[in-house]
Amino acid sequence: MQRRSFIAASGALATTLAAPALRAQEWPSSPVRILVGFPPGGGTDALARVVAQKLTALWGQQVIVENKAGAAGVIAAEYVATQPSDGSTLLMAHINSHALAPALQPKLRYNTERDFTPIVLVGVTPNLLIANPGQGVKSVKDIVALCKAKPGAVSFGSAGAGSAQHLALEMFKLRAKVDALHVPYKGSGPLLTDLIGGQIQFSFETMTAATPHVKNGRVQAVAQTRLKRAKGHPGVPTMAEEGFDGFDATTWYGLAGPGKLPAAIVQKINRDVNTILAMPDVQEKMDTYGAEDGGGTPEKFAQFIRSEQDKWAKVVKEANVKLET
Repeated sequence: MQRRSFIAASGALATTLAAPALRAQEWPSSPVRILVGFPPGGGTDALARVVAQKLTALWGQQVIVENKAGAAGVIAAEYVATQPSDGSTLLMAHINSHALAPALQPKLRYNTERDFTPIVLVGVTPNLLIANPGQGVKSVKDIVALCKAKPGAVSFGSAGAGSAQHLALEMFKLRAKVDALHVPYKGSGPLLTDLIGGQIQFSFETMTAATPHVKNGRVQAVAQTRLKRAKGHPGVPTMAEEGFDGFDATTWYGLAGPGKLPAAIVQKINRDVNTILAMPDVQEKMDTYGAEDGGGTPEKFAQFIRSEQDKWAKVVKEANVKLET
């Protein structure tokens, strides 16, 4: 009798232990949303749609990109932080929501470590210092000269106050010892529309969002902000090559879920996104957008987020960047 009870108990325990794995195998059994904190037309949106399309085919279940713009990506992050930890809602986490906002907003409504589960880094891109072609500039030195000739009047757009573009501008102002007019938008899409239309003059725009417009000649790429030239723009000099040694201001993207997302689901998404990022057609798109160094483990992504938080907290302090409240 004792032996039978032991066997029965062992079987029940094995079933219990296997349950999470079985649920992960069955997941997703319904559509999955990827929240993007910016309007359509920006870099975050573009990469999210590449991943979502491939996951839809891989899982046989619809993966929907949902845009929830505002506060440089923070509104979408706040929303995802409150969603059930069942894998039905994910966030295309971004430098803005996970590295810059913690340094800039002391009353942030979420804690990146407690309220999110890092899944996988999708890509790291330089920003491109872009200009409306009508500005007639040929180099970063030309832009510096223009800013010095018209202090506080030369306009630079960003995807929002506290965004990666905004912080790149603040780094530029600090290093070049110039003043400029910051014009925040609710995302890269409307920013680019106004830059192309001549309403603003320059932007440190994400390479992902700017690339299509650079390729068709509607905007001019003056420099890029990573220490090495991106594969997709081999002819565009880095800020370091233009006289700003060590100027490194990237934008990055990665999938994250709400806090306490089950490990089995995290591993499944991580494995499948790594598979997608290795596909030749996806690699080609990533190279075009300048998105490099994606993939790896959830632990790698978590460590990357922590290092970015430390880096940008120092920049915010040194440049004395404060957001209007």
